[in-house]
Amino acid sequence: MSALTSAFSFFMSSFASLVGQLADLVEPLFQGSATAAAIVLFTALVRLAVHPLSRAAARGQKARTRLAPQIAELRRKHGKNPDRLQQAVLELHAKEKVSPLSGCLPGLLQLPAFFLMYHLFSSREIGGEANELLGHSLLGAPLGGRWVEALGDGGLLGQAGLVYAALFVIVGIVATFTYVRTRRQLASSGQGQGQGQGQRPLAQAEQQLPGMGAVMRVMPLLSFATLITVGVVPLAAGLYVVTSTTWSAVERVFLYRDAPVAGALATAG
Repeated sequence: MSALTSAFSFFMSSFASLVGQLADLVEPLFQGSATAAAIVLFTALVRLAVHPLSRAAARGQKARTRLAPQIAELRRKHGKNPDRLQQAVLELHAKEKVSPLSGCLPGLLQLPAFFLMYHLFSSREIGGEANELLGHSLLGAPLGGRWVEALGDGGLLGQAGLVYAALFVIVGIVATFTYVRTRRQLASSGQGQGQGQGQRPLAQAEQQLPGMGAVMRVMPLLSFATLITVGVVPLAAGLYVVTSTTWSAVERVFLYRDAPVAGALATAG
């Protein structure tokens, strides 16, 4: 455990140092808001670095989606024999050369980087010392402050309040875009798969994977949860969340443009 803690502190300190160096580089352009700009830039660079994993996850998700009708048929055929069903599903994956973990494993490999970045921009201390990144500001709003504190210091139209208002607007635009796109993807998948069988998309999803119908009903609304996150975390973490969420929305447009069902399922991730 101590080795894990030491490694965590090392990476946190290294990331903090990189963000500090980026802030020095962009200071001539952004002056007092250089650290905030560096957080956005650093987040984008990390997302760019893990983009190959996102592409691998997209390929795997598309492959799993392609096999979904065949797996649904196997469930109907061997539903009363779990062992035979499991064997048949594994044989199908082997025949189609699709790993059962395709789409999941690449996504899981990205999590450590996102976990470190979130803690970097939300922790008051790094390696037992004060997190210097949170000591800076963005247009007068402290990077270590929260929305509630901004409301208490000038209200909604105060300097810090307007910074949060801008973030909420960006999140709202991205969330609405994601919501509309996900709804269209689900509707498109229903038109493409349900006409011949006379089934609604949610009923089809429930047949393919038990419980998936409920997930698909809630899925389009998940993008709005970012509004709550930005409202409760430190501003530095809020900048990270907004940048990463925006990147994800744009990335999915390109990665899942030819696979509406897979794209809709990936939106929940």
